[in-house]
Amino acid sequence: MASAPPPSSLLILLILAFAALVCESRLSADYYAKSCPRFNQIMQDAITNKQIPSPTTAAGTLRVFFHDCINDGCDASVLLSSTSSNSAERDAEINLSLPGDAFDLIVRAKTALEFACPNTVSCADILAVATRDLLTMLGGPHYTVYLGRKDSRISKSSLAESNLPRPTMPMSQLIDIFTKRGFTIQEMVALSGAHTVGLSHCKEFSFNIRNDTHYNPRFAQALQQACSGYPQNPTLSVFNDIMTPNKFDNLYFQNLPRGLGVLESDHSLYNDPRTRPFVELYAKDQNKFFQDFAKAMQKLSLYGIKTGRKGEIRRRCDAVN
Repeated sequence: MASAPPPSSLLILLILAFAALVCESRLSADYYAKSCPRFNQIMQDAITNKQIPSPTTAAGTLRVFFHDCINDGCDASVLLSSTSSNSAERDAEINLSLPGDAFDLIVRAKTALEFACPNTVSCADILAVATRDLLTMLGGPHYTVYLGRKDSRISKSSLAESNLPRPTMPMSQLIDIFTKRGFTIQEMVALSGAHTVGLSHCKEFSFNIRNDTHYNPRFAQALQQACSGYPQNPTLSVFNDIMTPNKFDNLYFQNLPRGLGVLESDHSLYNDPRTRPFVELYAKDQNKFFQDFAKAMQKLSLYGIKTGRKGEIRRRCDAVN
């Protein structure tokens, strides 16, 4: 019968096991420097090859990233497809309008990375880096993305329905969603500045145009005309920022005092005394907006992440291993 290892040996084994767990769980900006040296180049190629012919990819990817992170952490759960036994996040009613170009970009990047570095790069990291790089392509601020996330094995449509903010929610409810996740009101307003790019579907606001006196009257008429075919075509949408729809800038905040916000939540940001000071600040100072947006995005990219054995590196982004 083998004798038990001396206490000193047990201590060494425990220390080594703990050290291995810490290393596995630690995020860093150069996480793939050794395991996938071409990670950055492969990502940049995939992003450029998708964004140039499909310019709406950037805003779409930002929206997918937000819906992934704010729900239950940045773990790529929104990328999973439903199965016969589970309805996944992307099939929640609130996520049905998430743009296909964003999912296509992630698939392209993952395919190229699996070819170069099999079973190494997580889908959650791909989504985080793609979002940051696409934002900078539109003129937005650069921020460091720390890497080493793992992918979630769980995705529930019911969680998305209950956790994600909606443009029709009262401001107190929107603030509550963010503060419960550790974000300040100012960080919430800064993140809302993402509406300076992208589209909103008519179904999200057309019912409210006639009743909301905060719309600029001529703008309200233009929205009504643009969405006149909405009942027959639910995919109809309009730009969130009518001035510079494909440029990341602070015009979204400048539009709000003029009644040029598209969504009910846009008007609420300007009209609520808790958020209005930050809207006015960012409308005046684009550098301040960029600075605060970058910090808030970096913070969001680390929210609820899975590391170590809490997740996996999927071989395909739409299915668990």
